[in-house]
Amino acid sequence: MGHLTTLATCNLNQWALDFDGNQKRIVESIRQAKAAGASLRVGPELEITGYGLLDHFLEGDTFLHSWESLAEIIAHEECQDILLDIGMPVKHKNVSYNCRIIVYNKKIILIRPKLSLANDGNYREMRYFTPWKAVKLVEEYYLPRIITRVTGQSKVPIGDAVISTLDSCLGCETCEELFTPMSPHIPMSLDGVEIFTNSSGSHHELRKLNTRIDLIREATLKAGGIYLYANQQGCDGDRLYYDGSCMIVINGRVVAQGSQFSLHDVEVVTATVDLEDVRSYRTSRSRAMQARDSTPYPRIEVGISLSSNSEDVDPMVGPSKEIEFKYHVPDIEEEIALGPACFLWDYLRRSRQAGYFLPLSGGIDSCATAVIIHSMCRLVDQAIKKGDNPQVLADLLRIAGEEEDSKWRPKDPQEIAGRIFHTAYMGMKVNSSAGTRARARDLGESIGSYHLNFDIDTVVSAVIALCTAVTSFTPKYKMYGGTPVSNLALQNIQARLRMVLAYMFAQLLPTVRGRTKPGSLLVLGSANVDESLRGYLTKYDCSSADINPIGAISYVYFHPLSFYVCCCPNSEYFLEFEDSGLGSEPTPESVSVLLKTDLKRFILWAGKGFDMPLLQSFIDAPPTAELEPITDDYTQSDEVDMGMSYNELSMYGHLRKVDKLGPYGMWRKLLHEWGHMLSPQEIYEKTRSFFWYYSINRHKMTTVTPAYHAEQYSPDDNRFDLRPFLYPSFDFAYRKIEGTIRAMGAAGTKRPQVAEKDE
Repeated sequence: MGHLTTLATCNLNQWALDFDGNQKRIVESIRQAKAAGASLRVGPELEITGYGLLDHFLEGDTFLHSWESLAEIIAHEECQDILLDIGMPVKHKNVSYNCRIIVYNKKIILIRPKLSLANDGNYREMRYFTPWKAVKLVEEYYLPRIITRVTGQSKVPIGDAVISTLDSCLGCETCEELFTPMSPHIPMSLDGVEIFTNSSGSHHELRKLNTRIDLIREATLKAGGIYLYANQQGCDGDRLYYDGSCMIVINGRVVAQGSQFSLHDVEVVTATVDLEDVRSYRTSRSRAMQARDSTPYPRIEVGISLSSNSEDVDPMVGPSKEIEFKYHVPDIEEEIALGPACFLWDYLRRSRQAGYFLPLSGGIDSCATAVIIHSMCRLVDQAIKKGDNPQVLADLLRIAGEEEDSKWRPKDPQEIAGRIFHTAYMGMKVNSSAGTRARARDLGESIGSYHLNFDIDTVVSAVIALCTAVTSFTPKYKMYGGTPVSNLALQNIQARLRMVLAYMFAQLLPTVRGRTKPGSLLVLGSANVDESLRGYLTKYDCSSADINPIGAISYVYFHPLSFYVCCCPNSEYFLEFEDSGLGSEPTPESVSVLLKTDLKRFILWAGKGFDMPLLQSFIDAPPTAELEPITDDYTQSDEVDMGMSYNELSMYGHLRKVDKLGPYGMWRKLLHEWGHMLSPQEIYEKTRSFFWYYSINRHKMTTVTPAYHAEQYSPDDNRFDLRPFLYPSFDFAYRKIEGTIRAMGAAGTKRPQVAEKDE
């Protein structure tokens, strides 16, 4: 038996600017780590302030309160006799840095600034911070007086250094640094660092977790070592849900793992590891030669041992065993069920409102939002019955308007929904079908929501009458001889009135139901990411809400299989397509029927997982806005109105955002992907159609409801997808495409024949 040591990392549900709450959760995590016998505790990135402060990081108060909070933490009796890795912003020589503070027994050992800042996608760290000036450079930092009074120190090292204990060596790596090609753990490992800490503020994104896990495993699989990953978990006041998944890995083997989604504010995981396992892992000659020639790091010595003396170790106690990392399966269904649900619970309890209000249309989008709320209620119910998280019950009692000492305990998720979830079907006598009305009613009953069912014809008629009285013009639907403009105006009147009514009921329903305490309802939106990308929504209709849990979830998940079906007629997937009855020649539109979609997959999964068979009826129903009158031979269709399929929209979204392509680049890419089934001219027409609708509707994204971030190609204008909202035509690119097609001759307009499959 070698040198055994117990180490701790954690998930913390921090909240931006909640210095009191953040400090309480940090101290609690340290208490739990010490109770487990840990000699080192690692916390998330910027845990003292919370990660998502945005421009509040530019304020002097943020730095002042961070030092004040740190002083209270390091002086706390629970925070002694354990090495602490704590995150906060630090200003050095009037430059702001994102830092780790290494502390032991009321002494600051090192301030380690972040070397590589996250500055793409949702992250804007270089707006607030500056990367540390050089690798392996250390300077002196003069401490504020409030810290000096606690530590007795006037200055401490700041920079890129490592910590030498009596028995090992520890180095810090912060979030983004793991994702860079030359990650610090590589040179640190060659210089003898055996323990790496990574403090992160990493958000949830569908299908992203495995990338993070692979990088952490690879870090120690190649270099050897012990890797402690800490992360925030929860909604800290913005569109992101930080998805935890703290872990401890040794030599590529996971030995401890925290949850990805949870209602717990503090989750600490520990593992007992043997330092000798790292040393024996690093015996290869090729590594030794590189280590011999590596440039040493500045080392800050601290006179403690992380491991126990060999004579004090029970020989029957061994290191933690390898575990299989647990992912939510199958694929993304559980991620959709749990991530947005936990996010919505945080949002509701921290906003101190009385619940949620959701307009139910009877379609799949609002259905998905309602089922996510049902998932939230299930999580709350499970936490209360399990009894290990009293904060959940306290929050529920407050949200439901109960007294703190109330004896009310919900018997099931439906009873919770009945107190905090309100739904309404706002129909039109002519435009709305009996099917959508019934589906909305049945879903509300199944979930347990307080459901309203009413028509808005009188309000719509009043607005039309006002228009006629003022202008002497009566708008008509196109089927009754109206113009396209008047047809669209009549649809928008309905859509916008529903938004006005939604906010009215959200404000008044708690009072109507007898609530005497403050608080109204938060309005939920249900526009999906593909409709936002295309602009297939009315500005200031029911897509306008307080929060949208599915606003960045795709109706259709683009998958390479869609092209594989079309391009490989001898494949098993082509045979499946033929058997589906969708025709003998697959197209981008028809393949979308065969491939399952994110939202549909979630609904199908929830139908079985939540025992809600009625959800199948939402899958079977065609998407329709029901804003035009229904006749014997006409029912409005979303995909017909949009002029493109959801499968195509998903593809356009990925090419535009993830692959970073404009009109010409997208057309070239689609030539290689759709060229086996469409002519270059047809692909051009589809590309041009998308960019036309995208550009004329981009202004809608400036007012889009804040949405839970879940997709790489979210068109959220306010943070993730920064674009103009007034576009010129793309004539320059179009002329280049047209010239290329002309140069192709007859092949430019000829649709290729799908090859016959082998007998």
